[in-house]
This record gives sequence, C-alpha cells and structure tokens, in this order.
Amino acid sequence: MQTRIREKRTESDMTQEELSERLNVSRQTIISLEKGKYKPSLILAHKLSQIFNCSIEELFIFEGDENIE
Repeated sequence: MQTRIREKRTESDMTQEELSERLNVSRQTIISLEKGKYKPSLILAHKLSQIFNCSIEELFIFEGDENIE
C-alpha cells in the first residue's frame, strides 16, 4: 500500500511530530505510515482524512491483492 500522507503533510507545512501529536500516536507510527509499512485502523485513516480535508482514498493507494477483483 502506498500513501500520500507525506505529500499532504508537507503541503500543510506540518512536521511528523506535529501530526503525531494531533493524532495521539508516536512519530514512529507516522514514519511507518508514510513509508507504507503500517496499515492504519479505519479510525486512524478517518482522522488523517479529516486533518487533511480529503477522502481516505486520496491518502491511501491500494494495489494488487489489496483490491477486490
């Protein structure tokens, strides 16, 4: 899974630390999310979409076997 979290975060002029504080998660979680190494809960994905004022689909790019065919 790829994400656009880093892109949205930098567009918002927000540091990883600031985003982690807003979400009440560790900075390491943000790093893992941005690298696509951590799949967030639906609640966390929803909070991210609210912070960046976009849909969940705009933040997360599902590939291959992650999609229903």
